[in-house]
Order: sequence, then structure tokens, then C-alpha cells
Amino acid sequence: MTSFGPQSSTPTWIRRLALAGLLLCFVVVVLGAYVRLTAAGLGCPDWPGCYGHLTPIGAEQNAASQAAYPNTPLHVGKAWREMIHRYAASTLGLIIVIITALTITARRERPIAIPYVVLLLLTVVVQGALGMLTVTWQLKPLIVTLHLIFGLTTLSLLWWLWLSLQSQGRGSIRFNDRRPAAGAYPTQDQAPRKLVLVALVLVGCQIALGGWTSSNYAAVACPDFPECQQSFWPDMDFKDAFVLWRGLGTNYEGGVLQHPARVAIHFTHRLGALAATIALMLAAIVTLRSRSGRQRGARIAACAVLGALVLQLFIGASMVLEGFPLALATAHNAGAALLLLSTLALFRFVRTN
Repeated sequence: MTSFGPQSSTPTWIRRLALAGLLLCFVVVVLGAYVRLTAAGLGCPDWPGCYGHLTPIGAEQNAASQAAYPNTPLHVGKAWREMIHRYAASTLGLIIVIITALTITARRERPIAIPYVVLLLLTVVVQGALGMLTVTWQLKPLIVTLHLIFGLTTLSLLWWLWLSLQSQGRGSIRFNDRRPAAGAYPTQDQAPRKLVLVALVLVGCQIALGGWTSSNYAAVACPDFPECQQSFWPDMDFKDAFVLWRGLGTNYEGGVLQHPARVAIHFTHRLGALAATIALMLAAIVTLRSRSGRQRGARIAACAVLGALVLQLFIGASMVLEGFPLALATAHNAGAALLLLSTLALFRFVRTN
């Protein structure tokens, strides 16, 4: 039986759970992308079960359950992909609930600021609700995009939590004590902090654009690179491309937009990638040349940003040139998550009071 004695304190268990939640959340994000890219988002047309059962096995063995959804015939492979994603997401939610409970239990020790874990818990609850709406509203692009955003927000909160816990050593974890150690964050270096913040905002916007591109099935709208439709300014329909709400009752699997609107979405995503690339490079290089760059953590984070950026650009270009293979498309989502995490780490090391 697990003990929370001196050798295994509550803060230590919170640290372990934060790491487990972080790793599992990364898997959930990538798995969610894989489910979406393999058209398995409606592999189970109901929620939280699958054709009224806990597993696709029960659905496969019950013809009456399948008959209740005549417009979505059972595809066992897609159903399993969707349900494995739900099982993993549910486990992640449980871990976050336990972290919250332990934090409240140990509130006198103040291992973590309670408002922070409450925010984390609320974020994963909203994420679960968006997961339900993704299915019940038949892959509505706005909901799918928000589902991605909240998934990466959950990942970011867990990452920030784990970095904060690690920086406090093995004793009492004063997560909510924002005062850095002397010399840890040079107060004169305002430029790196501002540049990293701008880069972080642009990465977030680019991730949202990526979700909108994927949920509207616009990734293949530009099959060439660096041109799009053999032009640097192809025929595009921006007016129809970014309509957020189109009502309910429509099945969005496969997309509903005309080609010019999909081209506009894809092209905007490429422009966003250019802006984010410039901002990230400036932020990382300025940090390395500043006083902040003398700190080991800041140097590592800046190099990680540059490495993740090069990797993501390579994956993105290769994905187009190779005809959008599933492996590269999934890796592109993983690369976005890594880029976000490395930028967050950089921001943590250059921030000031």
C-alpha cells in the first residue's frame, strides 16, 4: 500500500503525478491528431461509450446497437482508435483530479498554489466537454479546433507545473512563490522577455490556425511548396474560409468548404508559420546574446526552441512534398507541441518579477 510518510511526501507524489500527467497528456495530444487524421473522430458516434458499450467489442457483438446509428456503420479499427484516445484522456483527467485533491489536502504545506490546480482541473473538464461535443456535433470545425487548443493548454499547464516543481528541489515546493533566487533572472534583460512573449503568442495563434486547417480538411489544398497551386498568390476565398459558426445538424467529416476557401486557410497557415519562425528565431538568438543567455536553463531552452523550430519546419515542408503521409502529418502535431513546450520553458527562464 502506498505510503505518504517522510520518505514519500505529498509534494514528491505531486511531482511524480505531474510528470506522469505531462507525458500522458503529450500522448493524448498526438493520439488525438492520429485519430483525426485517420478519419476516426466519429468511429464511435456516441459519447462516452461506443454504440452504447464500454468497448468496440460489445458494439461489434450487438447488431441492435449498430442499428441505432444507421448513418455511421461500425468500423472496428476506427472505433478502437477513438476509444483508446478516450481511455487515455480519461486517465489523464483522473491524474489531474488526484493532483488537485493532494494539493488541497496539503494546503498548509502550500506545495502548489490552489488556484493553479483549480485552473488545471477546470481546463481538463472543459476539454472533456469539448471532446463530447466533437462527437455529438459531428466534427464541427470550431469545436475540433477548441478541443486541440484546450488539449495543448492542459499540456502547457502541466509542463509549467512540472518545471516549477523541479526548480524547487526535494523539500517543500513553494510553487506560488514567484520570487527568483538572486541572479536567477537578470532584471535588465527586458528585450528577451518581450520577444519570447511575442513568439509564444504567435505560436499559440499558429497552433489555432493549424487546428482550423486540419478540421476543415485544408491541409491538402496546397500540394506544392514553397508555392501553393503553382502560385505565390493563388485564387483564395477568405470570406468563406474563416466563418466560425455554420449551425448544427451538419456532418463535417471530410469538410464542407469549397476549394478556394480551403486554399485560403492553408495559405494563411503558411503565412503564420513565417511570422512565428521569425519571432522564434529572434527570441532565441537575442536570449543567447543577452545576460539571460548566461544562465544554463535559458541557454538550453533557447537551443531547444531553435531545434524544435528546425524540426517542425522540416516536417511541414516534407509533409507537403511527400504527399501528406500519415506519419509526417502526425509528427507535425507532435512537433507543434514540442515547439510550444520549448517556448514556454524559454519564457520561464527569461521572465522577471
